Amino acid sequence: MTWFEAVRDRVVPATGDVALTAPRLLVVLGVALVLVAVEPLWRVVRLAVTLVHELGHAVVGVLVGRQFTGFVLRGDMSGHAVTRGPVRGPGRVASTWSGYPMPALLGAVLVWTAGLGWAAPVITAGLAVLLFALVRVRSALTVVVMVVSIAASAALWWWRDDALQTQVLVGFGVVLLVGAWRHLSAVLRDRSRGSDPGVLASLTPLPRFAWNLSFAIVCALSTWVVGAEVVATLR
Repeated sequence: MTWFEAVRDRVVPATGDVALTAPRLLVVLGVALVLVAVEPLWRVVRLAVTLVHELGHAVVGVLVGRQFTGFVLRGDMSGHAVTRGPVRGPGRVASTWSGYPMPALLGAVLVWTAGLGWAAPVITAGLAVLLFALVRVRSALTVVVMVVSIAASAALWWWRDDALQTQVLVGFGVVLLVGAWRHLSAVLRDRSRGSDPGVLASLTPLPRFAWNLSFAIVCALSTWVVGAEVVATLR
């Protein structure tokens, strides 16, 4: 087998039925909810949610023409991503807005695509984004989180097991979705001008409330997608 064939075999979607059975789905959901409900576990898992939040800023910033220069994750589980470009305008607004909705959006995408057998290409895309961002880390903690994330994703990708990939993506998707709601509840209590909705309010005529509402709408729609997938599996 050539290297091209080896890579191809780990990228193409699954050919068989890899949808979770109802019992396995309940186990995956139970594990995911424990991770976000038990506070000591949540303090660790929250780093993954914050990572997705910051990479949401970065990826959208690059897509709208901004330059991604670096990001950090902090010990208090907060983070910061820096993109260079015009200080105002739609690109700045889009990159600033994308942080809080991204965990919910990605969570819904993971659950939906896993059920379609697309776990392998999704993991490949996620691994590519992590490798792209690795050279832009700006703190020791960020390096540790990125190395662990890349190692786990690479192992899941290289030693491909369609059933396991599906379970991991569904579980991680639920963790991201619930984590997005938890992050949203925190930012609703944050009245500082430096928070994402505070910055968006300063960049646009819309008040902070409107931006928080937009985050909540995305989280609600993502929850509907995940809920529909779960209900369809449990029937």
